[in-house]
Amino acid sequence: VCFIPGGLDCSISFVSHVLGKVCAHGRQKEILGVLVPRLTDLSRSDCIWQRICWQLVERVPDRWMEAVVLGFVQRAPGADVLSRLLGNVVVKNKKAEFVVTQKMLLLQYGHTTAVLQNLLGYLSLDSPRRTLLLRVLQELLETWSSSSAVKHSPAEQQLYISKAILICLSHLKEPEVESCRQELLTSMMEGVKCHLDSSLPQLRRLGMVVAESISLKINTEGPVLKFEYEEDDEIRELKSLLVQTPSFCVVSSLPDDDRSEKAGAALPLVPESNEESHTAAPVMPEEESDTELDSDDDFIPYDMSEDKELKVKAPVYIRDCIEVLTGSRSEDVDKWEATVKALESLVRKNPTATKEVSVELAKILLHLEEKTYIEGFVELRQRTQVAVLTTDPIPVAKYLTSQFYSLNYSLRQRMDILDVLVLAAQELSHPKFHGKTKHSGSQKPCIQLLPGSDSSEGWRRIVDERIKSKTRRFDRAQSRAELASHPNEFNSVAGYFFFPLIQHFDRPLTTFDLLGEDHLVLGRLVHTLAILMYLAVNTVAVTAMGKALLEFVWALRFHTDSYVRQGLLSCISSLLLSVPVERILADMTEELLETHSWLGDVVEKDPDGDCRRLALQNLLLMENLKKKLEAVPS
Repeated sequence: VCFIPGGLDCSISFVSHVLGKVCAHGRQKEILGVLVPRLTDLSRSDCIWQRICWQLVERVPDRWMEAVVLGFVQRAPGADVLSRLLGNVVVKNKKAEFVVTQKMLLLQYGHTTAVLQNLLGYLSLDSPRRTLLLRVLQELLETWSSSSAVKHSPAEQQLYISKAILICLSHLKEPEVESCRQELLTSMMEGVKCHLDSSLPQLRRLGMVVAESISLKINTEGPVLKFEYEEDDEIRELKSLLVQTPSFCVVSSLPDDDRSEKAGAALPLVPESNEESHTAAPVMPEEESDTELDSDDDFIPYDMSEDKELKVKAPVYIRDCIEVLTGSRSEDVDKWEATVKALESLVRKNPTATKEVSVELAKILLHLEEKTYIEGFVELRQRTQVAVLTTDPIPVAKYLTSQFYSLNYSLRQRMDILDVLVLAAQELSHPKFHGKTKHSGSQKPCIQLLPGSDSSEGWRRIVDERIKSKTRRFDRAQSRAELASHPNEFNSVAGYFFFPLIQHFDRPLTTFDLLGEDHLVLGRLVHTLAILMYLAVNTVAVTAMGKALLEFVWALRFHTDSYVRQGLLSCISSLLLSVPVERILADMTEELLETHSWLGDVVEKDPDGDCRRLALQNLLLMENLKKKLEAVPS
């Protein structure tokens, strides 16, 4: 930056053109990396240099304005500096206004949190720009509360919009909150419903945090919304954005000594109040002190050091357990707890007795509720259900799959049925080993017990391991455990687990609509079918299962919920890995070609990153199958 002697007037339009062209041609980092720090120092205390900076940016042609404004926003060390450098260019220039209020906030989502704070802080620092801040907040809330946007935009963009909303809220003043209180309340109610309807836990948590923040802003004195969720680093970062002070630019311009003095001056307020509260506590009337002395502290406590806990004997027969869980003896809480804890081992030790009452026992366990606190009750009940199902697979599988589509069941019970079917199928298909060496490739797919959690992570790991196992490797032979000589127990019962689940998915009930509002359960169902398909490898029914699953996937391939689409793509992976290649080509050639075209569209157009990754993985699997066929001599 050069100085002009003699007080002569000059135009900096040429410099603005050069700056714009350099930034637009990819040299933004180089020129602004030098220019922004220099202009920051010059404009700190010189109003003339501030006007020069404003003119420099305002005279950039519109075709290069985006690159220049974006560069300044990204490289300014704070909102106050950005305000000195850009001035009111967003008010005077329509292109700059579009870039700042639309493109960087609603059309892009790759900028860092610091850039968002710079941008929205810049809009809040001057009264003409605060109008734009309120308009930006309104548009962000419209996007956040739109069910279509929640369904079709990626989770990363939802997080970006949530951050922008919270930063805007932190800059609002009380009169502004009062003027738009009703709009904030309406957007909050619509947005939290859209987010809580999502199958993805991350989106549900984002909706909860933003709704809590809006409620806190508009209800400063009354009750506020409060949700229960587990806080992680992402949630803590979001909440920290709300408490930022709108005037942080003033603080940043203070010298270090002044800031430390002001901070130190504020600190004694807390100890003083604490001292007052501590000193006031012992002061009480004499009557109250006398009543305090008249307490039970004078009694001598009993010596209970040698006392032993009385253990209730658990039932030793299956029918006794049923009587305790359902009959009049269920009022005995200790007996009931002992029965719940002992039932799984009894079922596994007495298969003959279990088969006599297997369906009745499955019904009792499906409806069993916790009467008293038992640590790990849900897991205990689930393990017992799995034990009953593996002991007598066919009748119990018929009962559970029929109840999945029955009336008068909660969504939690329906998802419990899916979990039990998968874990039992895994246990039946998992070979038993003899010997000391463990089989390294035998990992178990896991089903999460938390409602709405992603239950596909475990088996996706298994599928990846399966793909690696298909790769030929030449190395030294390693010691392996001997497989048991009995056949795969899942072979003869796979159809009873699979086909009833896939039959009635498109038939809505009064309280259950998989293709409607109950898409969370649909997502769990799709993932369950993918796992059952994977576990059915080398079974007799695997080809029929694969064909039915492909038709099922084709019917739902354009579902709006990303969790459901992830499950559908996982079904394709399981099918390609489980069904023999020759059967795929003989029975599903046309369907496979259509699926290949659909997967290509998913890779290019799907907004969800996991869906794109799974689709690409399926295309690679298909390519491997094609290479195998070409390698086989005709």
